[in-house]
Amino acid sequence: MEVLSKFLVGPLHSITSKCMVLLVTVLILRALLFPSFPGFDGIEWGNLVCIRTPLLNSDFGIQQDKFLEVPQLVWGLNNQKIAFARACLTARMLNRTLLMPSLSASLFYKEIDLLQPISFDKVFQFEKFNALCRGFVRLGCYSDVLNRTEVLKMEKGSGRRWTVERDLAQLKEHSKGSFDDYEVIRIVGKNPFLWHDHWPVKDYARVFECLDLTEEIAKEADRIVSRIRAVGREVTGNTEAVEVENNIITSDGSSFQPLPFVAVHMRIEIDWMIHCKNLEQRLNTNQICSGKKEIVERVGNIAGLKTPVVVYLAVADKLLNNSSSILDDWEEGFLPFEKKRLGVDGIYKKYPYLIQSAIDYEVCLRADIFVGNSFSTFSSLIALERTQKMIRINVTNMCGENVRWPSYAYNIPGESNGPMRWVTNMSESSLQAISYGTNHISC
Repeated sequence: MEVLSKFLVGPLHSITSKCMVLLVTVLILRALLFPSFPGFDGIEWGNLVCIRTPLLNSDFGIQQDKFLEVPQLVWGLNNQKIAFARACLTARMLNRTLLMPSLSASLFYKEIDLLQPISFDKVFQFEKFNALCRGFVRLGCYSDVLNRTEVLKMEKGSGRRWTVERDLAQLKEHSKGSFDDYEVIRIVGKNPFLWHDHWPVKDYARVFECLDLTEEIAKEADRIVSRIRAVGREVTGNTEAVEVENNIITSDGSSFQPLPFVAVHMRIEIDWMIHCKNLEQRLNTNQICSGKKEIVERVGNIAGLKTPVVVYLAVADKLLNNSSSILDDWEEGFLPFEKKRLGVDGIYKKYPYLIQSAIDYEVCLRADIFVGNSFSTFSSLIALERTQKMIRINVTNMCGENVRWPSYAYNIPGESNGPMRWVTNMSESSLQAISYGTNHISC
């Protein structure tokens, strides 16, 4: 304090200067004697630290002390991602923080008691999600809830009488008045994937952009992509090359473009073929199911695709009649690999179904070219994210030639009987087409 007084000895004669010295003194003493401030509480929950700040009731309009709880998210990875985004947007409409939902690690459609719950933060980065989506939507922890006894249950309606309009009216009603007095609103009934949709595609895309895989899962995807690239280097004879961004640096210092790889989401599993055949009959179309022969033919007819090219086949091997057959009948120059042939099946076997899907999703997302089925939510969300990538780098003609991150739908015939170019229409008023599939794609 003596040093501080000497430093400010000149200006101390004014009242303002004296106030400044007093303020600085108080702040220094508070920092030394009270390092933890009242009202700031760090709570360890699982493997993350949830920060609760009761004195700040809003995060750019989102209440941090009012919460929404939703049922466990179920079914496939991308059904759960859509359900999660819909829950986030519902919480946003209610001006509430979404309590971190439980995902499902296993894939069961009817046996709910067999679902293996897995915490959101075991798959996606919790803190990074809140950082990236700050001001738009927010996730909270159950440890943030102060009163767990007074919870308002909100029953989601079902059946034909529960229309989109009635659902929207219910949400608006619960966003104001006495309903807002409850710390927690718990939605009960069907899972969020089956809720009515009230939000445009761009809002869903905003949530999806905030979902980053945990470091462990992302590193596994890195290993697989590196292995695919290594196969390409072996084909070109540059086994000692090192990848640097989009170019390859060889041991002698020269550079060349890496061999591109095509990721094909090959939906030919037993359960899918039964489902898609029924769907084709119901919708009176023949542009949903594609057998292996058609997929191989259409990938081989991609306009402008140069060979040799590595083809990574993303497929649920356990649900195939004969997984080895998917490697047959490819034209010369197309080098097909699935998990086992690539030598990475051991990576996948370490994890439950949900994380296996998350790894495959990331690999497909990073491919130079992606080919999928427009009636698959897995393929549809990859096409959406790749469209977002093109938007971020200001691609003006996303359906043009030689664009980065192109996607194709093999179930729809395109130029020269190749797959149809696929870009997500970001101006759609709902996610209906992506949630349940469509043969109307932007290109």
